[in-house]
Amino acid sequence: MSKPIDRPLQFFFGTLSQPCPYLPDRIESKVVTELAGPDAVALHDKLTRAGFRRSHTLAYKPACPGCNACVPVRIPVADFRYTRSFRRVVQRNAGLIALEVQPRATDEQYALFARYQASRHGDGGMALMSFEDYRSMVEDSTVDTMIVEFRDADGRLAAAALTDRLSDGLSGIYKFFDPDEARRSTGTFIVLWHVERARELGLPYVYLGYWIADCRKMAYKTRFRPIEAHGPAGWRTMED
Repeated sequence: MSKPIDRPLQFFFGTLSQPCPYLPDRIESKVVTELAGPDAVALHDKLTRAGFRRSHTLAYKPACPGCNACVPVRIPVADFRYTRSFRRVVQRNAGLIALEVQPRATDEQYALFARYQASRHGDGGMALMSFEDYRSMVEDSTVDTMIVEFRDADGRLAAAALTDRLSDGLSGIYKFFDPDEARRSTGTFIVLWHVERARELGLPYVYLGYWIADCRKMAYKTRFRPIEAHGPAGWRTMED
């Protein structure tokens, strides 16, 4: 008889219920687990494919009572097609240079992050984040994480993206950009950059996190077609 493999148990915990930050009159709760130890990277891969997201050293998935509005979505890179609008976005941001750097928080990044939050999400909890909070978001990771800095020809930081590298794709954790340059649609450009970078690396997916149909701030995610959604039957292409 073969000897059983001695592996530590993976514990999952439920969070306390609190008001949903995305939909009014809804209650939010999550299932979370720690990404720790020598298997953290493999666990992160597995859980992301199961619809989880990462925050700091935790993986989480919504488990809200009576609500399933949060839908994990990802772009299948090989099937993605550019629209005229996407091509215009690429042209408007053609001067930006992307640099993949270690996940280390800088004053320059935080200044841009704070401006973005004040302009775009001034009523949200992230607008109150201090530099130490920002540093924790960036640097507290036990998996393969990077910051992608987008700089203009003068070296000015115009945008940044906190991104995880997975065995089957890139997972965008958070992105922010100069709010005074909204006409350039820099947020859309960052997603398009990730698609092209995944293509270069031979990775099949770009994970965009959760999409909520009734949340205006999440609506942009389904503009990237085709797009897959995760549900009880696994990943399936969303219908137009």
